[in-house]
Amino acid sequence: MLEKVYVGVDIGGTAMKLGICNANGELLHVFEGPTETDQGTDRILGNIVKYARQVVAESPFEWEHVAGVGVGIPGFMDFEKGLIKSASNLPLNNVPLKDFLQSELGKPVRINNDANVAALGEAWGGAGRGVSSVVCYTLGTGVGGGIVVGGRLIEGFTGMAGELGHMAIIPDLEAIQCGCGKMGCLETVSSATGILRMARDAVGRGDRTSLAELETLTAKDVIDAAKNGDEVAQRIVNRAAYYIGKSMAVVAIVVNPARFIVGGGVSKAGEFLLSQIREAFYKFAQDRATEGVDIVAAALGNNAGIVGAAGLMRDL
Repeated sequence: MLEKVYVGVDIGGTAMKLGICNANGELLHVFEGPTETDQGTDRILGNIVKYARQVVAESPFEWEHVAGVGVGIPGFMDFEKGLIKSASNLPLNNVPLKDFLQSELGKPVRINNDANVAALGEAWGGAGRGVSSVVCYTLGTGVGGGIVVGGRLIEGFTGMAGELGHMAIIPDLEAIQCGCGKMGCLETVSSATGILRMARDAVGRGDRTSLAELETLTAKDVIDAAKNGDEVAQRIVNRAAYYIGKSMAVVAIVVNPARFIVGGGVSKAGEFLLSQIREAFYKFAQDRATEGVDIVAAALGNNAGIVGAAGLMRDL
């Protein structure tokens, strides 16, 4: 009997990352190629097909071993129909990707958004391995998320389940408008963009901070300054962590996960950030919703999207 393997495709604006996973969520082989966004829709679609065949050809497996192909894309889509409605920074609007790939590759295909597949990757083969229910936060340019219960992604009626960055958790008097158009979203303070905005505001106000001495400023600079004792930077990072922890307390009484996983660039702050998130979580969460629950760092890094995309195909 042939060993089943699954191909995962993680599509970014610059590069596509692909991998082969076995039924245990172990990443066995990886490949990366340019997306070639500037060449238009047809080139991108052609590259997905070419790279999917190439990652298998370069591996110890044959195409006959492939049980299915999963694809993660930044954007909005109809998961059941496999239709990309719009994709961030990609010319993929109203594209029937599932039907196209199934026709070209001759394999079952599933698609989902990049935050969901990253969450599934961590749940299946990363920091959530062996845990039945996890909620993942991805702290990057925005705040992404994903909810996995019983090994399955929770997508919701219109695919909006797990959009944790758009929880309106910031009080009205502190709230600013999010890029989504709404007020008080979590990502306005807890993303890299939010942290950087708060730091620039502090410098602009004339607050006494080492951040004012930097010609260019990044979220990493703010976190590093906070670790080195800069009080203004500490206040900013604490605020970001506080609202993440508070949002987790809300999620905990809706989903009651066994584990929260925190990934993305901001999560590289490590225990310095996680300890503050835990403090806020335990402050606000109901006791029964915290029993045995842990909050940990993601384990797969940039490979979470590949593993999660492959994981979309596990039950086929």
